[in-house]
Amino acid sequence: MLSALREVQIPLLAVLLISGAVAKAGRAIRVRGAAWTSPTALFPLHLRRPLAIALCCAELLLGGGLLVTAGSFGAGTPAITVRALTTLLLATGVGALHELRSRRPQAGCGCFGELSHAPVSWRVLARAALLAVAALGTVTAGQLHGLATLTGTWVLTGIVVAEVAVLAALSPEIGEVMVRLGYSEPCELRRIPVARTLATIRRSAQWRRYRRYLTDTEPSDVWREACWRYVVFPGIAEGRVVDIVFAIYMQPRRPAIRAAIVDAATDQALASLTIPFQRSAPPESADLYGSIKESQ
Repeated sequence: MLSALREVQIPLLAVLLISGAVAKAGRAIRVRGAAWTSPTALFPLHLRRPLAIALCCAELLLGGGLLVTAGSFGAGTPAITVRALTTLLLATGVGALHELRSRRPQAGCGCFGELSHAPVSWRVLARAALLAVAALGTVTAGQLHGLATLTGTWVLTGIVVAEVAVLAALSPEIGEVMVRLGYSEPCELRRIPVARTLATIRRSAQWRRYRRYLTDTEPSDVWREACWRYVVFPGIAEGRVVDIVFAIYMQPRRPAIRAAIVDAATDQALASLTIPFQRSAPPESADLYGSIKESQ
């Protein structure tokens, strides 16, 4: 029983490492360092993307290494080395997540890319610790042996099902997967990190149009009303001190974004510089300028 428990960890850890690396890869390439939500956010801006890419590569190599050294090929020193490095990586991850939770409590762990945007909780820490312990148990497990008997097969299946159930219970990403598979959470209840909102705005056409008016690329105010989040940046346009206001719909993928330039003294929109609403904007987004004025 104990031998089967140790052996099943190897393919399970390999699958988790490879899937985590693939999920991180796209985000590591696309997202700017300022908006990165993972332990790499603890490092200076210019190091975040290189570190994120290095982490993806390390996970991919170790995951592949666990599979390659699972059988007779690579047994012995190569297998022990790969498993020991996997244990070190996962144990380091526990400490990094604890530090991230202490210093940046609103940041997500980034364990599975965009799916892991929820703040680091005790469940995420418990999952990381469980995986580190599982990896430690594989270091001296030897090569994998297939279980030939029917009883052995049922035992192995039971172990896999039980462990996957525990990991699923500790994974906030399951909720995000359900949303993407068809469950539609009301937009008023959606929780999207501010860092992700800022990253989306900075990739938008509206940002490219209005960036030249900004005097600071960090927002001066951020608030939310129902399904919309408003982000205000200070700026100067037509010789006036203005607020460049972006409104972004609370939607994980391809959200509608609207923008306006508002005179900081009179709260009046500068019509010659504003842009029309997007055609894809949801119907409840009736009047951006009215919402801004009422909030102020």
